[in-house]
Amino acid sequence: MLDTDDNDDLPAGDIHPLFAGAPASLEFRKLRKRLVRETRAAIETYGMIEPGAKWLVCLSGGKDSHTLLAVLTELQWRGLLPVELLACNLDQGQPGFPATVLPEFLTRMGVPHRIEYQDTYSVVTSKIKPGGTMCSLCSRLRRGNLYRIAREEGCTAVVLGHHRDDILETFFMNLFHGGRLATMPPKLVNEDGDLHVLRPLAFVAEADCEKFARAMNYPIIPCDLCGSQEGLQRAQVKRLLDEWESHSPGRRQVMFRALQNVRPSHLADPGIFDFLNLARPGNSKQFDATIPRLGARD
Repeated sequence: MLDTDDNDDLPAGDIHPLFAGAPASLEFRKLRKRLVRETRAAIETYGMIEPGAKWLVCLSGGKDSHTLLAVLTELQWRGLLPVELLACNLDQGQPGFPATVLPEFLTRMGVPHRIEYQDTYSVVTSKIKPGGTMCSLCSRLRRGNLYRIAREEGCTAVVLGHHRDDILETFFMNLFHGGRLATMPPKLVNEDGDLHVLRPLAFVAEADCEKFARAMNYPIIPCDLCGSQEGLQRAQVKRLLDEWESHSPGRRQVMFRALQNVRPSHLADPGIFDFLNLARPGNSKQFDATIPRLGARD
């Protein structure tokens, strides 16, 4: 069983270069342990490890992917993650992208990596009208290239840096704009059925990623090199969640737990629950098991 406290029992001396120069404060060490614990918990909960696994760890250069790489390397370094890791950065040709930053950083840290250049930016800008939202098409093109790279490198999984808050935001985007209850799952199989897509930071808060990456002084590359687009649906949802969290601290964690506690009989999708053959009230035993009595606590 994983421990659930933040007591400081991480190794102090024998560490990977990715953690060299880490702050010595107790607060940071608790943060580091929490990230390791929550990532390990997600990996175990969703059965992400397979025999002979090789993971393509996607590194955009943002705070989330830096945190992902560091924590996975920490787990591997401590013998808790028996997989081969290959970091990968896809340079998509965005104007102003600092192409040398990540290769130099990964080489200095001794991290196996592959840098790939594909000018998807030009493709996106040629197809999206000025002022339009480029994120969706950009993401699809990026994902296709990452799948290709994973196959070329003999990887069994593409590993992404989406955290708990990303998953919640996607859920509400689908709820408000897509008319469906769905989000980014911690683990899925791609459409071709030959690769897993993994999100080991599924239990990790975005705020913790930001604190960690800043404290480690990693070379952060922003995701707005193509120009921030005001009014994006995701930005609106993020502001809404921030407001809820400010009024009720811990609200995000409660909502995420709800995604892990789904009751199909208490929703309205006949495709996942057989409402047509549901017992009538005369059969009280089955009826009580599926429909709560007035005032009953769920």
